[in-house]
Amino acid sequence: MDGEELSKCVNKPCIVAQDECYNCEWSTELEVPQAFAEYVKAWFACHLIAREYGLGSPDGFVFNMSVGYDLEGIKSPKVDAYIEGMKDASGSDVWNECRAWALANLDKFEHVDAAFVESIPARVSNSITESTLHGCPPAEIERIATYLITEKGLNTYIKCNPTLLGYEFARQRLNELGFDYIVFDDTHFREDLQWADAVPMFERLIALCAERGLEFGVKLTNTFPVDVTRNELPSTEMYMSGRSLFSLTIEAARRITEQFDGKLRISYSGGATVYNIRALYDAGIWPVTLATDVLKPGGYERFSQMAGEFTDLDGKPFAGVSLEAVAAIQTDSLTNPLYKKPLRPLPDRKVAGKSPLSDCFTTPCRTSCPIQQDIPAYLAAVDEGRYEDALNIIIERNALPFITGTICPHPCGRACERAFYEPEVPRSAPASSRRPRGHDCRAAQAARPGYRQRRGAQRCRYRRRPGRPGDGVLPDARRRARHYLRGPRLARRRGPSRDSRVPYRERRYLPRCRALSGLWRQGAAQRPRGVH
Repeated sequence: MDGEELSKCVNKPCIVAQDECYNCEWSTELEVPQAFAEYVKAWFACHLIAREYGLGSPDGFVFNMSVGYDLEGIKSPKVDAYIEGMKDASGSDVWNECRAWALANLDKFEHVDAAFVESIPARVSNSITESTLHGCPPAEIERIATYLITEKGLNTYIKCNPTLLGYEFARQRLNELGFDYIVFDDTHFREDLQWADAVPMFERLIALCAERGLEFGVKLTNTFPVDVTRNELPSTEMYMSGRSLFSLTIEAARRITEQFDGKLRISYSGGATVYNIRALYDAGIWPVTLATDVLKPGGYERFSQMAGEFTDLDGKPFAGVSLEAVAAIQTDSLTNPLYKKPLRPLPDRKVAGKSPLSDCFTTPCRTSCPIQQDIPAYLAAVDEGRYEDALNIIIERNALPFITGTICPHPCGRACERAFYEPEVPRSAPASSRRPRGHDCRAAQAARPGYRQRRGAQRCRYRRRPGRPGDGVLPDARRRARHYLRGPRLARRRGPSRDSRVPYRERRYLPRCRALSGLWRQGAAQRPRGVH
């Protein structure tokens, strides 16, 4: 079943990812030949992009097939043609179409020539993952894997279910992490592949692959079947993924690593994020795939954040999985807030009002702000050290940022997407935990021994709040009111770049008051006409 026939069987909506993710159907709505064509197009595109932009070896990536759910379906002409086409796509129409397009558009490239296009290998994939339905008998799982190894000559992975851990362990672990509201019984734990059956089966398949010079591994884990109890989806059963699955999956990885002395390859898919993906790789667990994380705000942009974690790869081949490293990750998953359900409800990711053309261009913090301040834009400018640009962005909508920042209840902080990963930084937190980069001049001066005693405590209290560049140059709300009154007049009278002529006692107010009066840009404005 595929294409339109499959689409009619899928309830909509079929996925929700407010916190942990649930779905009632993951299957593609493409027909099998259409899926094959997309693989081939992507294969060509990856090679061309890698060569044109110098992104390393054009052969530095791997495509992996995925099949299921029973042997007879895999042997069908439609699926068999897909597997054989992925092993050698040179005779397919879509391969010839991609090759012809590349040769006809060489003028669009600087580093791609005809010789390179002709050298692109026709073997799109030589590895496959067997993904079975919950309840698939162990004998059927082994039959499928044996067929893929012996008849198709493919490096083979078996995707395991978290039910390997047993009902009691899974229930207790989710309860400990605050996911006690997730409802499931022991049905799938009794019907799915059991640990006692899995270990000897893996041992037989490892030996079978070794005889043929192939690799065998496991993929951990499939989604977790739970009951629909709060009308999450139009179904009676749904499949859980995301951070609630991470601790279960990493425990399965720990047990398998211990059982096979780290020699069994493990591919990972169970709550991976930018916060754990490098640790998984360093432990010897790769490749890592994910879906839930890119369903959250930011979408595919999250991949660029993850790529930043891998700028120093050594390119070493697989040398085993480290039990010590996996055990450390598992231990961390029990205490790290990232994997726990918070007591305070998380903010709703849905923005108020009508959605724009693309949700990528708005954020909950901005839509919750009474003046629609472009908070992500000025935070990005601060992060890049462009403080003048940051202040420009702020005063576009907020002429008096210090005053409004003092009286505002900060709904942006409550709506911030970071609340899904870490608590909001309170306004009363120590300055060292809140001050952004670039606002350290006064802080460094105030930190000198005896400074507060010499200048007076009342005069050197400067509160730094996160993400508001203007605060670093404005006096605290508790300063005397006369400073506000004399400061703007002084700034206007002296102009923006005449500090040397200002008496020392008054000079220290001048930079702060420029921000309040609008004359904050050094040397960029003259004394306003008519102001004395």
